[in-house]
Amino acid sequence: MTAGSRNVAVVGVALSDCGRVDDATPYALHAQAARRALADAGLGREVVDGFASAGLGTLAPVEVAEYLGLRPTWVDSTSVGGSTWEVMAAHAADAIAAGHANAVLLVYGSTARADIKAGRRTQNLSFGSRGPLQFEVPYGHTLIAKYAMAARRHMLEHGTTIEQLAQVAVQARANAALNPEAMFRDPVTVDDVLSGPMIADPFTKLHCCIRSDGGAAVLLAAQEFVRDCRTAPVWVLGAGEHVSHSAMSEWPDFTTGPAAVSGRLAFERAGVRPQEIDFAELYDAFTYMTLVTLEDLGFCGKGEGGAFVEKGRLLVRGGELPVNTDGGGLSAQHPGMRGLFLLVEAVRQLRGEGGERQVWRRGRTGEPPRLGVASGTGGWFCSSGTLVLGRD
Repeated sequence: MTAGSRNVAVVGVALSDCGRVDDATPYALHAQAARRALADAGLGREVVDGFASAGLGTLAPVEVAEYLGLRPTWVDSTSVGGSTWEVMAAHAADAIAAGHANAVLLVYGSTARADIKAGRRTQNLSFGSRGPLQFEVPYGHTLIAKYAMAARRHMLEHGTTIEQLAQVAVQARANAALNPEAMFRDPVTVDDVLSGPMIADPFTKLHCCIRSDGGAAVLLAAQEFVRDCRTAPVWVLGAGEHVSHSAMSEWPDFTTGPAAVSGRLAFERAGVRPQEIDFAELYDAFTYMTLVTLEDLGFCGKGEGGAFVEKGRLLVRGGELPVNTDGGGLSAQHPGMRGLFLLVEAVRQLRGEGGERQVWRRGRTGEPPRLGVASGTGGWFCSSGTLVLGRD
């Protein structure tokens, strides 16, 4: 369990309306997800004394907490891109274990898709041009270009093929087909992926995450609150975090991401091995992220990710290691920083609430999984947060 005197559980999770949401503000999506997560736990707002949020407002999470009517005594506004929420969850678990908070609510919401459709903002080509980025941005080195370059390096060094990368998108869509909340559910083939419009070589459109609206919320609480909850607890068993680089020139190996460190720490602290994990929820802004994170977490050897994914191992139905069971950012939803959605799906799977996409414990049909991992990646493989979660 997490270091400290108290064990920590996730007791409530929820999504707001997701996909195409044209009539809500980001604040409204935060509130909707938060209300639903509290209702899921069966706890009132008054128990929440800790709050974490990022990505909205000038003084996040102050503005969002005020909007939700909360006056927390513990706050976190860590912002490290897509891994923000796994890192925040780790911080919250440590705070609860140490007695600095009793119940911490993590909330996110974004109208990324609706804003662009309505002309309220344009596509972001970069994260700015100051600091280390000033040496890359003038040359058109956009976010997706960084990932594309890393993928090409993996292909060069390890013989990974574009067809193998496409398999990640194909299997994500197959999992999404089982999820009624997924934004895109129609099957795709490897040929569909390869024949799509080129975005950044070698990535065509279906190698890239979708853009959606949506929000999510997760409530963590100390063990003594579990008896008052309406749901079975999902325990935080171990967590790790790591930051790697900002400038691509400072990244020593394009084929190894920060999850190689955060994952090792999380597994060591949980006292489990990757081979014991029943399923994985991995950040997948691009197909290469899934492939290399599988290697980094130890589910296969370095350079073996291509061969690992091409045999249908990521599928909910019949897969050796179901990955992104809701369809992931490639097919389900991706409203910006998707890390909190990974935690929601992991908890639902461990509770046995996956419906058609429910994963079963390794070798035991009909029994929900015992162990799952959620690993978020931020920036351009700049940061990672990994959590190992389990049920009684």
